[in-house]
Amino acid sequence: MNLDPQAIEANIKAKVMAIAETLGSDASDLGSDEVIPATGLIDSAGLLELIAWFEAEYAFSIPAEELTIDNLGTLAAMAGYLQRRKSAP
Repeated sequence: MNLDPQAIEANIKAKVMAIAETLGSDASDLGSDEVIPATGLIDSAGLLELIAWFEAEYAFSIPAEELTIDNLGTLAAMAGYLQRRKSAP
C-alpha cells in the first residue's frame, strides 16, 4: 500500500469528486486543507459514503471516537490519520 501523503490525498479527492458529481457539484478545486463538510460539496449521506469507502479502500476500521474533523475533515487530515493508523504497532 502506498502511504505517500500526496497519493493518499489524490485518491481521496478523486472519491470526493465522484460523490460530489452525483450531487451536481464540482469538487475539482477542493484544496488539501479545506474542511470537506464545510464546503457543501457533499451532503451528510455523501460524507458517510466517503468514510465507508475510506475504511474499505485502506482496509481498516475507524473507531467511533476517532470520527472527528481533526482526523477526517480535510484531505490532508485523512491522509495523516491513515498514516498514523497504518504505522501504529
